[in-house]
Amino acid sequence: MSSPAQPLAASLVQSVDWLAIAPPTIVAVVALVVLVADLFVAEHRKALLGWTSVAGLAAATLMLLPLLGGDRSTFCLTGDATVCSYTADRFTLVIQFLVLGGALLAALLSVTALKDARKDLPEGEYWFLLLSSAAGAALLPASRDLATLIVALEVASLPAFALVGLRYGDRKSSEAALKFFLSSVTATAVSLLGISFVYATTGTLYLTQVADRIQHVDGQFHTLAQTGVVLTLVGFAFKTAAVPFHFWVPDTYVGAPLPIAAYLSVIGKAVGFSGLILVTVVALPSYADVWGPALAALAALTMTVGNAGALRQQATRAYSAVRLLAWSSVGQAGYLLVPIAAAAYSGNAEKSIGSTVAYALMYGAVNLGAFAVAALVGRTQTLNRVADYRGLYASSPLSALLLAFFLLCLAGLPPGIIGLFAKVTVFSAAVDAGLGWLAVVMAVNVVIALVYYLQWTALLFRAPEGEPEKHRVPGPVTAAIALTGVLGIALSGAPQLVLRFTDTGLF
Repeated sequence: MSSPAQPLAASLVQSVDWLAIAPPTIVAVVALVVLVADLFVAEHRKALLGWTSVAGLAAATLMLLPLLGGDRSTFCLTGDATVCSYTADRFTLVIQFLVLGGALLAALLSVTALKDARKDLPEGEYWFLLLSSAAGAALLPASRDLATLIVALEVASLPAFALVGLRYGDRKSSEAALKFFLSSVTATAVSLLGISFVYATTGTLYLTQVADRIQHVDGQFHTLAQTGVVLTLVGFAFKTAAVPFHFWVPDTYVGAPLPIAAYLSVIGKAVGFSGLILVTVVALPSYADVWGPALAALAALTMTVGNAGALRQQATRAYSAVRLLAWSSVGQAGYLLVPIAAAAYSGNAEKSIGSTVAYALMYGAVNLGAFAVAALVGRTQTLNRVADYRGLYASSPLSALLLAFFLLCLAGLPPGIIGLFAKVTVFSAAVDAGLGWLAVVMAVNVVIALVYYLQWTALLFRAPEGEPEKHRVPGPVTAAIALTGVLGIALSGAPQLVLRFTDTGLF
């Protein structure tokens, strides 16, 4: 005769939907395989670890295809299948595609970077940390409770600290890692405090339950709930490099290995923005009057400071191309914040969020392309100054043409139609939400950004000083440049495909 405890125990056992969690799981498993294999692989065969990592990221990306058939959830509450910790819906799949595709391109750049600097970068640790961070980043958009959200955020962030400072004996790299670590840990502590306040007032960590219960908080706890909302937003604002939480970006990008700077510029932002969307639009829609104006102000401030910082770099004679891209990424973060802020005022929040995701996909493709060309130039020009790009067309015509295309996409000018389309989409989201002043600020900043994007573009086609230096393009770098170039050109021919793809179905 079975005891009453046995049926209860059986009811608590959940079946795991392995297909739903396959993308981040594959990346995590490959990370462990690479770490163990590093102990047994001979030094001259370490490149196998890199290609194993590339194959693992490609496999994880392909595993998104079987999930397109419909929403899947797992790790749900017993007795309520609608309240789950992990959901693979349209929003999740689009962000996971951006994360895994971006990590794959960063891995291709890393194969060559590690070959060129094998004595400075330990390969086994490098690949393990990169894959671990990518696994956390792929988990985050599927997270539907605050605990899983924070765990995924830290799994994505902690390996990134180590990657930034992984170069042996590089003082600049160590300083960048320390600055990144201290500021990020502070932001995480603030977020955790905010989440604890939200939990104290609602009694739940599940996003959908928080959205329902926080509307009915007892009056005496209303201030506590508002404080929790603000503190939670502060932590995610740091991850998106929003001003005034942007100060770590320029030094971190310059001090990190270039593929890691590329990784942080795209995947780091994808993590921050997907978390911000889940917290604001899914968990806290009833507090739109709190986070809406805050995000609108952050968007205006971020795009302005980012573009002003990029312009200021030109006052330095030997300014770094990577530092310029870092400040550019801060400005781009401001544009990405606009539709999220608009979701607080718009009657169609799903359309606004789709605009952010569409812009993120465009930005991810062309920014990784720009970093790929920067990795090519950096192989012969260790300082990687913008001045080193003078006459690139004479030595590497195709690379110069593609870099010009990527920069014009970021500027929002033809023939970079996808960049123009993405900016118009974001601009439209602001206007439709009644944020005319924010649309004006954005338009002014787009004009300001044209200065440094066009100056860099023009430099590519100027006569080189002295004999042009030929750039031998390694296979992995060629693949990264080609993939981003083909994607950018194809989407410029059919930009409407981006909006169809980013129809998130989050609500």
